[in-house]
Amino acid sequence: MAEAAFAKTFLTTIDSRPLKLSPDHVEDARKFPARQPYILPRMPKPMSKPINLAPGQERSITVAVKSLRNPPLDIKLTSQPLNTSILDIKSSVSTQARIPADKIKILLNKRPVPDSKVLKDVIGDTDSSIEFSVMVLGGAASVLPEEVAQPTAPAEPAGAAAVETDAFWSDLTGFLSQRLKDQQEAESLSKLFKGSWEASR
Repeated sequence: MAEAAFAKTFLTTIDSRPLKLSPDHVEDARKFPARQPYILPRMPKPMSKPINLAPGQERSITVAVKSLRNPPLDIKLTSQPLNTSILDIKSSVSTQARIPADKIKILLNKRPVPDSKVLKDVIGDTDSSIEFSVMVLGGAASVLPEEVAQPTAPAEPAGAAAVETDAFWSDLTGFLSQRLKDQQEAESLSKLFKGSWEASR
């Protein structure tokens, strides 16, 4: 019964109101409820101008690799094509920092990036640079020592300069002795050759 009474009261209230608004009806703005202005949220990155490339030219970006932990690293790789893989970035860091590539992990937003990914997969359409973090497994202990240059042996004389050395005639005597099986004959021929060479000068 309560539902029927409510329905009758509701219908009576509706019937007392006009079915249509008059053509000159104007709503009083002072009766509108107050509303807070709606402000659009800020974009995470400012909009950048589109990059216009010449036909056939590929976009390249600058890659920065930083590590604030031990060992500290700050490496910048310029003009890297979008098809450069993370493994290539790791190899470049390994070469410059003298750290084995298997001890390096490349991070983006504190998350590791697989070696199989390329820069195109992790960069925006209009970005011109990207910054990676690097984690070195083992810390500073993984840095290889600098290679010490080994002293090079002096170059042996060649050509006419080699004939003027005593080592040449000693080697010639040893060769003749080995072939002739006669030490005296080998020394005799060696002196003959040396005398003929000195006479020709």
